[in-house]
Amino acid sequence: MDTATTPHDAAVAARPEDFRRVVAALAYLEQHWREQPALETVAAAVHLSPAHFQRLFQRWAGISPKRFLQFLTVEHTRARLRAGRSVLEAALDGGLSGPSRLHDLILASDGMTPGRYRTGGRGLSLRVGCHDSPFGRVLIALAPEGICHLEFADDQAAALADLRRAYPAARLDTDARATGAVAAALDGSAPPPCALAPRGTNFELSVWRALLALPPGTLASYGDIARFIGRPRANRAVGRAVGANPIALLIPCHRVVRASGVLGEYAGGALRKRALVGWEAARYGGAPADPPFSHRPAAPPAL
Repeated sequence: MDTATTPHDAAVAARPEDFRRVVAALAYLEQHWREQPALETVAAAVHLSPAHFQRLFQRWAGISPKRFLQFLTVEHTRARLRAGRSVLEAALDGGLSGPSRLHDLILASDGMTPGRYRTGGRGLSLRVGCHDSPFGRVLIALAPEGICHLEFADDQAAALADLRRAYPAARLDTDARATGAVAAALDGSAPPPCALAPRGTNFELSVWRALLALPPGTLASYGDIARFIGRPRANRAVGRAVGANPIALLIPCHRVVRASGVLGEYAGGALRKRALVGWEAARYGGAPADPPFSHRPAAPPAL
């Protein structure tokens, strides 16, 4: 498939190593947290000087690496869980589907009938494109109803194979301009240009609506989501629905963590989830809790 670029790609790709180096730094810290490595040590581990390492985080996250990592402590994650729980409770009390600016984008799904998918998407034309984003390469697919697929594409061939498995009979047409408009919104600077049109069961759709009720900078546990949708004992089913989310980032399954404050797993990779959670917290999540680059007793990261 052609991977033509757009002006958005050019802007993001000007720093193509930023996200990979952020993830490499997080991986190093995950392995060496007991040693409480100094900033200089972490910078050297990703082959940067301390000054370049600082600039990397300022450019990518808007804050210093020290401050960024403060947002990934278990203590801060628990505070954001409390904030997310308050948001969901307020939404329930007000009879709202959610205060997030994205909640009104879901669902154009009334036009995405089950029969359409039982045929494997026969007669359906999807506009497809791969783009850089602040969180790595992504594959985006647009149905006539809206965005139906957004997957991290570190391995582009594997991502395309996933899309083909979801829509085996659909026609895939490269349209980097259309999908690039979606990619341009992934940094939160603007709402997506079209509705979300995920494929899912009624239960899955109810979980994804709940995720859209969570503004950036807040988190929720699986139990919080289960209670929000009126299925308080369905934690495991909620977990499966979160894992089945076909539209990464825009349906923010990365905002669901364990009740303990541990971030847990993610289809896009645990380190990417840490990067996403920290990036959103840096912009929307309030004051961090604890300084990691210090001489305080070592504590495990919120993995």
